Amino acid sequence: MSITLGTADWLDLFARYLSLSLLAVGGAIGTAPEMHRYLVSDHHWLTESQFNGSIALAQAAPGPNVLFVALMGWNVGLNAGGGPTTGWHAYVLAGAGAFVTMLGMLLPSGVLTYTATRWAHRNRTRRSVRAFKAGMAPIVIGLLLVTGWLLSAAHDQPARDWRLWLLTAVATLIVWRTRIHLLWLIGAGALLGALGWV
Repeated sequence: MSITLGTADWLDLFARYLSLSLLAVGGAIGTAPEMHRYLVSDHHWLTESQFNGSIALAQAAPGPNVLFVALMGWNVGLNAGGGPTTGWHAYVLAGAGAFVTMLGMLLPSGVLTYTATRWAHRNRTRRSVRAFKAGMAPIVIGLLLVTGWLLSAAHDQPARDWRLWLLTAVATLIVWRTRIHLLWLIGAGALLGALGWV
């Protein structure tokens, strides 16, 4: 995929991630539906498979799951450079895309989190602080449900995707009813995928 990005597009990408950073309550994954709308639906800078692949790879990799933001930026930059076959120029733009999106995502939320947690810790007995914490829980759950719905929309043919849906249901039950770590299940899913079973 090849796209053209001007300076205004790069600044718009940075500004979009700056604003998304402040909406990332409960983690950056909660903003995935808005990223999808912006990157895939509105601007067509990423394909559906690049978007879903960025999230899947970041979730499966060890480390913070916010890495999907860098992967999306990497793919936008790579597409702006004409794809991986066009040489080093595409990889420079891919690195710039990863940097722009990660800086935009981490800068505002990092400063806000540092400031707010220091204030909340000093005022943790106030009723308003306790009410705010309790009120944020349903918002975070709602954002995570929307993200799950968006990611599952790519697999909406039960006759073809029944193994994936079955694996998802089994993994959900295991995580819900036991103390098995989710990374073990991701590893099992990757193994089943490599074997061609899902």
